[in-house]
Amino acid sequence: MLQSKIVCLGIESTAHTFSASVIVSNGSSPSAKNKILSNVIKGFTTKTGGMIPNQVAEHHVENCDAIISKALADAKMSISDVTLISYSQSPGIGNMLRVGAACARALAIRHNIPLVGVNHSIAHLEIGRLLTKAKDPILVYVSGANTQIIAYLGKRYRIFGETLDMGIGNFLDSFGRVAGLGFPGGPKIAALADEAVANGRVPNYIELPYVVKGMDMSFGGLLTNVTQKLESKKYDIRDLCFSIQETVFAMVSEISERALAHCGKREIVLGGGVACNKRLQQMIQIMCKARGAKAYFQENQYYVDNAAMIAWLGVLEYRAGISTPIAKATIDPYLRTDQIEVTWRK
Repeated sequence: MLQSKIVCLGIESTAHTFSASVIVSNGSSPSAKNKILSNVIKGFTTKTGGMIPNQVAEHHVENCDAIISKALADAKMSISDVTLISYSQSPGIGNMLRVGAACARALAIRHNIPLVGVNHSIAHLEIGRLLTKAKDPILVYVSGANTQIIAYLGKRYRIFGETLDMGIGNFLDSFGRVAGLGFPGGPKIAALADEAVANGRVPNYIELPYVVKGMDMSFGGLLTNVTQKLESKKYDIRDLCFSIQETVFAMVSEISERALAHCGKREIVLGGGVACNKRLQQMIQIMCKARGAKAYFQENQYYVDNAAMIAWLGVLEYRAGISTPIAKATIDPYLRTDQIEVTWRK
């Protein structure tokens, strides 16, 4: 019989962020007394260029001990208080996933603590259900490598629309790299887009390719187009950034609305680092209001890659009888959201 109280240490390392979190859980429902005691996040950044996997993995190796120690200290606990360890097992970049998995295995073996490997994408949705009043939402998942519209149906999280090439975050980061903005590029593009309308300035909207194909999107051709426009030096960088945001967020909003109609749902939660963007939130809010749906928003620390969501999904799976033997505590960089049977939801 599982204990009613679980103290879970979560470890996240799918991409440019290493994070550790401690959650105390007294039940699997959002109404139970579940509390996030710590959520320590440290991301890899550059002033120019992009993200090189081996360099990011080194960043994780150099910082993992300190981040885990700080998460425990912030929670006012020690490793002996932890009754469960959860780590991001899929999907992600292999170099980085291996660091988190190694940390989780080492701690589980040394301290004889049960282990659960979880899916990063599903964790974004479950933390949204925990921290908002959403019951059965559409997840608009917009991150670096991932752009998916997800909903629960038939014991799985089904993908109703997605990118056909690159994720929206990777698109923004790629443009940021070409423009010399450094990594991550999304927040810097957002800042320049804000400058385009600051102090009463009227932005010049530049028409860009709008590529929605049914329920799916594509960003590759758009990246080529905006790169050519940037290199032509005919356009103000602020107007380009403004136009990029207006175009790609309209694409996301369109297929999100279509998913609401198709699935017969009335709630949306956002997940992924791009969800921090206030203009995207505004456009989703406008769309939901127009069709009588509700958009739920969270703090930015739960949109970006974070270990609190990994810890919470670990708790949900463990209460459903799922655990990961040490021999199988590996990684699966390419496991899709819809390949996992959801046994913790009724």
